[in-house]
Amino acid sequence: MPKKIIKKYIPDPDKIKSIKSLHFLGDRLHDPNLWHLNRHSVALAFAVGLFFAWVPTPTQMAMAAAAALFVRANLPISVALVWLTNPITMPPLFYFAYRLGIWLLDKPHFDSEFSLDTVFSHMADIGGPFLLGCLVLGISCSALGYFGMKLFWRVHVTHRWNVRQKAKGRA
Repeated sequence: MPKKIIKKYIPDPDKIKSIKSLHFLGDRLHDPNLWHLNRHSVALAFAVGLFFAWVPTPTQMAMAAAAALFVRANLPISVALVWLTNPITMPPLFYFAYRLGIWLLDKPHFDSEFSLDTVFSHMADIGGPFLLGCLVLGISCSALGYFGMKLFWRVHVTHRWNVRQKAKGRA
């Protein structure tokens, strides 16, 4: 069931391989793990996508795609999971990352009226805790996504196998 739903939204690999601007990648785009939905490539895709979702740059998708190519993870899922941090969810998630960073560093909370001018003028005070929080959350979410997907896949396959066995009258 999840495989069918995911396949419906994943772009056709042949169309992506035919894009001329991606020809510099050569045979890397022909790696089957980049497109197949198997336990290993999907779990790695969750690890890659959830890690780069916490990287506070506008190049998150490109970095996730490069990492997916490097570790041979499912490319579309890696890139799609980066959108966990989108323009709507980014402010509360990144504020949480900042709060986690100040808690880990045991620093006082920056308490001032919020505005972009205030944030940029106090970047030295905010930047360290914010980046530490993003790193810790990126690593944590990446590990949870990887092992969670492995567990989910195993439970799903075991459940489907048990259903088939019961249908055959063997259970």
